[in-house]
Amino acid sequence: MTPLTRREFLQTTAAGAVLTVGVSFSACGGESPPDSGGAAFAPDAWIRIDEAGEVLVVVDRSEMGQGVSTSLPMIVAEELDADWSRVRYEFAPANKAYYNSLNGAQITGGSTSIMAAWVPLREAAARARVMLLTAAAAEWGVPLESCRTISGEVVHEESGRRLDYGALVAGAALVPPPGRVALKDPSDYRLIGRPIPRLDLDRQVTGAITYGIDAGPAGALVAVIARCPVFGGRVRSFDPTAALAVPGVRRVVEISEGVAVVAATTWQAIKGREALQVEWDEGSLANLDSAGIESRLHALGTEEGREARREGNGTAGLDAATEVIEARYDLPFLAHATMEPMCCTASVTDEGVTVWVPTQAQAAPALFGGGSRGVAADVAGVSQDRVTIHTTNLGGGFGRRAETDFVREAVAVAKAMEVPVRVLWTREDDIQHDYYRPISHHILRAGVSDRREVVAWSHHIVAPSILQRYVPSFVPDWVTRLGGPLKGGIDPTAVEGAIDLPYAIPNLEVRYTRADLGIPVGFWRSVGHTHTAFVVETFIDELAATVAQDPVAFRLRLLGNAPRHARVLERVAELSGWGASLPAGWGRGVAVHESFGSFVAQVAEVEVRGTEVHVRRVVCVFDCGVVINPDTVEAQLQGAIVFGLTAALKGKITVAGGRVEQSNFHDYPMLRMDEMPRIEVSLAPNGDAPGGVGEPGTPPIAPAVANAIYAATGTRIRRLPIAL
Repeated sequence: MTPLTRREFLQTTAAGAVLTVGVSFSACGGESPPDSGGAAFAPDAWIRIDEAGEVLVVVDRSEMGQGVSTSLPMIVAEELDADWSRVRYEFAPANKAYYNSLNGAQITGGSTSIMAAWVPLREAAARARVMLLTAAAAEWGVPLESCRTISGEVVHEESGRRLDYGALVAGAALVPPPGRVALKDPSDYRLIGRPIPRLDLDRQVTGAITYGIDAGPAGALVAVIARCPVFGGRVRSFDPTAALAVPGVRRVVEISEGVAVVAATTWQAIKGREALQVEWDEGSLANLDSAGIESRLHALGTEEGREARREGNGTAGLDAATEVIEARYDLPFLAHATMEPMCCTASVTDEGVTVWVPTQAQAAPALFGGGSRGVAADVAGVSQDRVTIHTTNLGGGFGRRAETDFVREAVAVAKAMEVPVRVLWTREDDIQHDYYRPISHHILRAGVSDRREVVAWSHHIVAPSILQRYVPSFVPDWVTRLGGPLKGGIDPTAVEGAIDLPYAIPNLEVRYTRADLGIPVGFWRSVGHTHTAFVVETFIDELAATVAQDPVAFRLRLLGNAPRHARVLERVAELSGWGASLPAGWGRGVAVHESFGSFVAQVAEVEVRGTEVHVRRVVCVFDCGVVINPDTVEAQLQGAIVFGLTAALKGKITVAGGRVEQSNFHDYPMLRMDEMPRIEVSLAPNGDAPGGVGEPGTPPIAPAVANAIYAATGTRIRRLPIAL
């Protein structure tokens, strides 16, 4: 037999072959690699190319409006040299191959989507491109170096021959994946850095996007759940008779979270719940109220607290200071109030569990609760390989959908009913049964020398711990991103933004006291930075006034070791017209903050009329390193500012009788259209690796507004929401 040439071998044996490389499946703990969907060329976990040359990018992060379903494909398409008009995406299944390298789970949070994907996706796409080049070179019998890729084709420069990626997939599937590959020089980027329209834009405009509230099999029953209104309370007894008499109600089911009323439609389920008779065991928190909570935090503030950071000697620095300035701050619990309330559809059969859910947490190690897949498996009593997670678009996340309580409820009810069931939360359910942004109390003291220099800084934070619930075994020995261990009992999410203070102050101490209140707390957009940025940046402003210095100039003098902070601060001062005159009753305030690897400076212009605060203009300068899509980055900053401004002006969750007093947007209001300021965003990209985008825009807005109010009225704001 005549031996086959390489070209003949590729032509005759490669059809339909699937190759899966580029991600370490050996690190997947025995889990099978994600299915390639029958693609002719599947060189890694994220890229699928078919015979027509269509490129499918598997997006392994949740889309909740931040544009990740466009920005991640842009990274792939750039290094792959794909034809952008032939790029599409689908959401990844739950699989360890898609664990986020920065948080160790398949979780979208911490503004890590781009940060975690930046290197792996580029390398995966570059390997795929080399494999396509190799297949084309073999097809033509020419040196690999004589070929190049452009817009979904391989081109042989000398002969002018061209082959579409689709014609090469069979051969490329048999090419051994290369080891190290060269990545594009940024000067050659044709997609990254350009404002590319979102891939889902047409479906967003036409309403074709599928959200969790719409997902699941046709005919699924609907359940709403009666939950104890008191934190920690449980069902003592219930009478389903009246609920079952409501037309359409099929069954009343007790689960660990409460009592579910299952019906054919949402309205029938809600009316059935209204008729349901439940007697609650309210537990030990029935007398808890906001006044008592605040008193407890203030009492804890008199304790020494645990040391989170020390530079020099804070106590000695204060003692030696000519003048000591002290301020105390109180920030409330906050709800997430996502536009789409919590929802999940589940089906439990003998074959396994299928879940349709808008989740930020598809899968995670057991230490982190297992994510949606782990929770579904636990409730159904099956192994995780028998659980299928279909991730839908999220109608808002903000950290709330990193929780899995709504998944647990849906699987429990579906298991009891033995048919698909969609659990829906009402707005009242959503606000009164949230995992809230922690309340916090802060005591700040600073010492000023006779030369009017800040020589000492002390910051004591009193707040509940988020991580104590998530990973209690981690809290005693948690290692921060700064590289140093925090001492026992310190939650890094409570002290972030305080322990990494950018200002050069020789004597510095930060302390933390954990407040155990029994109220569920969780991750809220930008987490600890939402309270530390407010108190740090308003207190810095107060120190500037104490030494009679301009707030921008004062900050710049203290930012000698923080060039990226200084850069955005100088730029925002320039763009905002800092120092220019304003009408009577107006004020201009500034704040600068770093979070999630990005640097933000904001200036707010505020008009004060009596006790009314009107934010008229916000100027924002943003440095996140490399910018993938300027359009989605700007949109995220606008949204983050509105989110933070709403909280600063309106947000407050209060408790009476162990119950949340707010229930809907009439008493937990959102910023309205006529209250919206003009927002001007300026991006300051550089060659640094990308930082986060979704969250960093939120922390600076509250202190910028508070400082503007001081400039207009002489009144310091030390409590949120703002009230004059």
